[in-house]
Amino acid sequence: MTDTAQTPVIQLKDVNKHYGPLHVLKDINLTVDKGEVLVIIGPSGSGKSTLCRTINRLETIDSGQILIEGRPLPQEGKALAEVRAEIGMVFQSFNLFAHRTILDNVTMGPVEVLKTPKQQAQDEALVLLDRVGVKEQAAKVPAQLSGGQQQRVAIARSLAMHPKAMLFDEPTSALDPEMINEVLDVMVGLARDGMTMVVVTHEMGFARRVADRVVFMADGAIIEEGAPEEFFTHPKTKRAQEFLDSIKGH
Repeated sequence: MTDTAQTPVIQLKDVNKHYGPLHVLKDINLTVDKGEVLVIIGPSGSGKSTLCRTINRLETIDSGQILIEGRPLPQEGKALAEVRAEIGMVFQSFNLFAHRTILDNVTMGPVEVLKTPKQQAQDEALVLLDRVGVKEQAAKVPAQLSGGQQQRVAIARSLAMHPKAMLFDEPTSALDPEMINEVLDVMVGLARDGMTMVVVTHEMGFARRVADRVVFMADGAIIEEGAPEEFFTHPKTKRAQEFLDSIKGH
């Protein structure tokens, strides 16, 4: 048995991916330790989302290795489904089932995948919906909720699976400005509670405040990584400095 206290929750070794002639991930080496909040930033098209999506094999890789708690990520089938159940994923779009209630959306995974008894799943779901601030919406369907509320439901749905880690792929980019903070606040709470998180985001304030480590990507490669304060005040590379300069006006 590997000692999971010492083994990174997520590890990428020499990961490469191409879309045809386009080399979108170039020799990516990255570890995420238990309880760590890793924030990935960089310009559009830098490979951030692709990297995030390889961690639970929504995107396949051409070479290299991805390990979850020291075990290679399965290629397919039941073993892959089990790993996916252990790693929550929150997307730009909320991906809720439109014709099911909010409560049903959150309980489906636990009941169908984890075989949680329905009443227990509902009790746990209501606690989670309360935690993300939408418990009173439990009987509604997604279209009756704002974008920010729907994204918070999507987070609750992931948490209902008791994940070992959570992946967030631009979770606020589809939201109106006034809804962004309500989602980020939930994510801040998760980070404080010790959830292992990989967050791809344009929200630099969040990165600066919540990240244990910031990874800066450009052109498919990790250019720089470090503690947020160090990165934002003294970037080591010209590419990172240019990126930070370009977003200061926004």
